[in-house]
Amino acid sequence: MDKEERKILTEKEKTGQPKTLLKAMENIVEESKNSRMNDQFKAEVAEDVQFLCQSYGITEDQAILFSICMEKGPKNVHFDDLAEHLNLKKIRIFSYAEDIDALVHRRLLRYRNEKSENSFDVPAIVVKALKHNEVFTTPKHTNLGCYELFDVMNQLFEDRDDDAISQETLYVELQALFNDNPQVDFVRKIQNTNLGDSEEDWLLLLFFCHRLVNKDDDDIRFGQIEDVLESRLDFIIAKNELRSGSHNLIRAGLIENVCEDGIASTYRFKLTEHTKRDLLSEIMTNFSENKTMDVIKAGNLVKKEMFYTEENRKQIDELQSFLTPERYNVIRERMQKKGFRTGFACLFYGGPGTGKTETVYQLARETGRDIMIVDVPQVKSKWVGDSEKNIKEIFDRYRNQVKRAEIAPILLFNEADAIIGIRMQGAERAVDKMENSIQNIILQEMESLDGIMIATTNLTQNLDKAFERRFLYKIKFNKPTVEARTQIWHSMIPELSDKDVRTLASKYDFSGGQIENIARHYAIDNILNGQSADVLPILIRHCDNERLDDRSMRKIGF
Repeated sequence: MDKEERKILTEKEKTGQPKTLLKAMENIVEESKNSRMNDQFKAEVAEDVQFLCQSYGITEDQAILFSICMEKGPKNVHFDDLAEHLNLKKIRIFSYAEDIDALVHRRLLRYRNEKSENSFDVPAIVVKALKHNEVFTTPKHTNLGCYELFDVMNQLFEDRDDDAISQETLYVELQALFNDNPQVDFVRKIQNTNLGDSEEDWLLLLFFCHRLVNKDDDDIRFGQIEDVLESRLDFIIAKNELRSGSHNLIRAGLIENVCEDGIASTYRFKLTEHTKRDLLSEIMTNFSENKTMDVIKAGNLVKKEMFYTEENRKQIDELQSFLTPERYNVIRERMQKKGFRTGFACLFYGGPGTGKTETVYQLARETGRDIMIVDVPQVKSKWVGDSEKNIKEIFDRYRNQVKRAEIAPILLFNEADAIIGIRMQGAERAVDKMENSIQNIILQEMESLDGIMIATTNLTQNLDKAFERRFLYKIKFNKPTVEARTQIWHSMIPELSDKDVRTLASKYDFSGGQIENIARHYAIDNILNGQSADVLPILIRHCDNERLDDRSMRKIGF
């Protein structure tokens, strides 16, 4: 831009044309080309530079460098770009490193790699503000709720992961965030955590909490920890202490090893259940260690037509009638007056695919009860004593939910064979003792149960007699009769003729689950190949494939 053009622009501004941030930056960029930052150039752009200085609270040199970064970026700007634009030697341009640092601290720039500090970006939020002629200011995060606090934490940890901020900056900003929000319960509890003056320990604990809440990640590995800690030496020390179990966070019971297939990993870590319950109680109310229990809301259960034998139908109808909230409360009160236990434990047993689990779902849907499903394999833990703790916590959570809920939920132990089997006599191995201990705890909890517990199992011959006595309702699910199978075939594949349905129902003694499998195979056939005019042979082929137990096994050998 020549002097005459500059003069015209200045006169227009003096007549009232509003000056914009982008226009001021554009003028600076035009005049700064090959200027070598000399005094003549600075005099020509003094008005625009002062406009930026006053707007952002930065120095003249910083205003000029910021404008050039916008022009050369806003992403991936290098010192080389500045040197080329200004026609300066590389050695000279590095003398402005402190100005770049100041712009980073002001959050107008951010380093792409904190370890080298040779390239930088203009953050998207700064660019967005400029487009609207607004001055970006570092937001003050005050009066936040817990979720909002974690949202800010998420941005800070992402900036650290991108090397946009240093570990020191992360620590300072998190401290400021917590100091500005003392009303958040999580903040109060973190500040009362006895971690001494260790910046690294404090940051790692917050990182574990951030990953769980913001990323649903409860499996932290060394590579992730390395991204938080800036010093290689600090990372090596933390790594060795975590492996040996001597790290402060482990000794304080705040984190522990991840367990897989009964073995504790020495390179994977997670928050302990105690930490989750204590520090994250505001937002992790439905969380439990190893996700030993999930909750299905009654309103999310889908209606499904069920087919039973006549005997099963009577039992299920009676149980459903009893579980309606009105009758359940009346019966519970009367039982209590008579001195009987008020808890109701039910056992659904029978072969696979006979509808045990689906019956629980339909009972819950019809009676408006949520289901708290216990993940039985996850109950058993890596350390002796933890499995017992898991069982106790499951019943504690259920008790608390019963107290809070208007309608008591159902506690479902699905496929419970592994924990209600016959107890080992004279157990000596630690595993056997653990199994017995788990069963004893469940038996005790069933005695004092105030709610509804249902266990499903395929195998009853191994059921411990003590459990058998404690189940008030015991319903055996048999394979459907020919009449029931006829109804199931009709419901699953409505286009079947009555003759084909009778043929299939009579020839194959299938459970409802097996018939559903065949119906799914048939539906896939239709999608891939189109619907056949001759349906029965196709279904018979699928039925024969379903009957693994009737196949003759070919010997392998020579």
